[in-house]
Amino acid sequence: MNQKSLAGQRAVVTGASSGIGKAIALAFAEAGAAVVVNHHSDAEAGKAVTAEILGKEGRAVSVRGDVSKPRDVQKLFDAADAHFGGVDILVANAGAQADAPFLEMTLEGWRKVIDLDLTGAFLCAQEVAKRFRRQGLEPNRSRALGKVLFVTSVHQRIPWAGHANYAAAKGGVRMLMETMAQELADQKIRVNAIAPGAIKTPINKAAWDTPAAARKLVKLIPYGRIGEVEDVAQSAVWLASDAADYVVGTTLFVDGGMSLYPDFREGG
Repeated sequence: MNQKSLAGQRAVVTGASSGIGKAIALAFAEAGAAVVVNHHSDAEAGKAVTAEILGKEGRAVSVRGDVSKPRDVQKLFDAADAHFGGVDILVANAGAQADAPFLEMTLEGWRKVIDLDLTGAFLCAQEVAKRFRRQGLEPNRSRALGKVLFVTSVHQRIPWAGHANYAAAKGGVRMLMETMAQELADQKIRVNAIAPGAIKTPINKAAWDTPAAARKLVKLIPYGRIGEVEDVAQSAVWLASDAADYVVGTTLFVDGGMSLYPDFREGG
């Protein structure tokens, strides 16, 4: 794929200060996009991602914001307008976990994850779709009016004991994505999702950081390795590019086959 497949485009990537969001922001910049690097609590990390892009002669700006708050969401897209003249791509990646067994999960823990992972995705997607329509189609930038890419999880499909809030949020994002795609496709707004499986990120370090933990995790992955953030980022670049212009309302699983229920390889 052309390394500059996103040349001239403007992207907002939420939760871009670390992990998958950081990798997507860097990959988008490498592909030619100008990037709003959203962070919430770690301003220094957000600035570091922005500095890395600028150091490679890319375009980026770091913007603090809690995507579960409408005013903060508007601020992200206002920054895209002010610095880059508009927005062509949203990557709704920001998320959190607050794990607990179902009978011990507090309402606070439930709301924390639903508010950020699901409501935050809704707020960002609604705001950017309105801006796509105001901007109008610019064929010299993209064949689509705009692109929305949700980062979900294999747990939009696979139940996950001890993580009911997270699984419910990601399942909800899947249906949000599909309903948006159904409703907005005729306006040339492309809406899709990426569902990562086991990826080496700070949030799940305990699951892969020791040989014993890694061996246990790999048993769930038919392809035989734990994913890297770059695996997800390169898939995101393709989905956001004109090369994927006919891909609408689809979830791309980037999971080494985890969603194939590998325990059933030998008959269950």
